[in-house]
Amino acid sequence: MDDIELVIDAHAEIGESPLWSVAEGALYWIDIKKPELRRLDEATGEERRWLLPSQVGAFALTRRPVGSLLALRDGLKQLDFATGAIVNVAPPPYDPTLFRFNDGACDSNGRFFVGVTFEPVDGARAGEPQEAPLHSFTFGEGLRREPDASTQHNGMAWSPAGDRFYLSHSLAGEIRRYRYDPASGRLSDSEIFAHVPPKVGVPDGAAIDVEGYYWCAIHGGGRLRRYRPDGVLDREIALPVSQPTMCAFGGKNMGTLYVTSAAKGLDPATLAKEAHAGGLFRLRPGVRGAASCAHVR
Repeated sequence: MDDIELVIDAHAEIGESPLWSVAEGALYWIDIKKPELRRLDEATGEERRWLLPSQVGAFALTRRPVGSLLALRDGLKQLDFATGAIVNVAPPPYDPTLFRFNDGACDSNGRFFVGVTFEPVDGARAGEPQEAPLHSFTFGEGLRREPDASTQHNGMAWSPAGDRFYLSHSLAGEIRRYRYDPASGRLSDSEIFAHVPPKVGVPDGAAIDVEGYYWCAIHGGGRLRRYRPDGVLDREIALPVSQPTMCAFGGKNMGTLYVTSAAKGLDPATLAKEAHAGGLFRLRPGVRGAASCAHVR
């Protein structure tokens, strides 16, 4: 338990958003900056890659066509895995010279929530970091603005019962929790679930286990943190890289925890110490992950 295996020595600039497909026995994930979507068949080790036209912050799978909904800097787009065709779905609900999509996940009914990060493109007159809203999406309703705004959204996950929604305001060091109505997808009653002090790192991507504990990658802190449902820190797992970005349960019986990481921003001395920064890792933490939905409706 807790033995950490390097699965792919990807050297990703920002590896992110691991997503397990139960039906396929495969893990999907992205490199935000390359930008590309990747797929790993766990049984065979076979990989597929799709290069993308602009920076990708999050994604979900689609059934018709078999492919992916991509949250790119320049809007939501749909990728057909068979043909490689990419079509526009919705324009970005922000100024793409200042923001891009960042982190996303589907609830149990296939409603895709997607956040933002303030990340001006080169040459943009940015000023102080600004907030932008959280959105949700279905093909029937399109993009819907949600009652949350942040300079950087991360850490989206739902309680096993589906009645609580978690997300991080990373730059503020806050993990927040909402009441959640699975039928309508409505959020209410926001509260602070946990704080992550700057000296520890930044709360990044997250996952939920069957016991309702919240697992969070601590970017810059080189660890995973497991929080009890009351927000008390339960456990930490040290990682061989300082910039883990997100964790996701998968594998047989959902007993494997996959972890993506980033090499972006590391100086040469740190890169020399972290030879596998930007790699994809996995471990068996001794608890199973809660069921999750990979497909947007």
